[in-house]
Amino acid sequence: MNIFKGQEEDFLRGPRERWRELRYTIQVVFQFIRGFRALHFMGPCITVFGSARFKEDHPYYKLAGDVSREISKLGFTIMTGGGPGIMEAANRGAKDAGGLSLGCNIVLEHEQHPNPYLDKYVNIQFFFVRKELLRKYSFAFIVMPGGFGTLDEFFETITLIETKKTEPFPVVIMGLEYHKHLIEHVQTMVLEQTISEEDSKLVIWTDSVEEAIQHINNCTMRMPDSIKLKRKHKPMWLLGEKHIERKAS
Repeated sequence: MNIFKGQEEDFLRGPRERWRELRYTIQVVFQFIRGFRALHFMGPCITVFGSARFKEDHPYYKLAGDVSREISKLGFTIMTGGGPGIMEAANRGAKDAGGLSLGCNIVLEHEQHPNPYLDKYVNIQFFFVRKELLRKYSFAFIVMPGGFGTLDEFFETITLIETKKTEPFPVVIMGLEYHKHLIEHVQTMVLEQTISEEDSKLVIWTDSVEEAIQHINNCTMRMPDSIKLKRKHKPMWLLGEKHIERKAS
């Protein structure tokens, strides 16, 4: 039984009784705590976004696996939405390289089953909670071809970087043919001066695994004191916390 079913939809309808608003707020807080407990000890992470609909034989599936495999070799944990398609490919690439593989899944009406390449996953009920957790624990984002959800996560993150609500961090868009109209639109925004030329440089566009890895490496060298890379937290056994163990590939 999903006690959160319909909660977000109901909340967005407008003002409600105060006790219902308070109950919803408490549920959000508990979702954040659930995410903290699951993801706090995973080490520096890079999140890979993309569609759940690409099959194993699709070129974008292979590209996601290739780039994730090389990222894992750098010592980063790979995190995804935990489902099939691009997410499965990225988690699978991490496992192939002997890296840590995580999923931060959003609970939807049509339940999405976790893919078999996860060392650990956590189910989150609210989209905005999930997005904040991904940003909190990620050193970089790799954005593969996807749908509305993938673009939502990309644009919200770029907006936060542009407005200096978060520290700049690497955002790599892969799949140039798929994203060609998005690239054109960004160029149009620069021409129309709705964003600056510098804003357009907050993301790199590439189909090259080597270029993506080099960009992440360069950012790592420029940000050696990043909290997401440096700070280590030890689990407290009194709270039932423990390190995430890698499963056999």
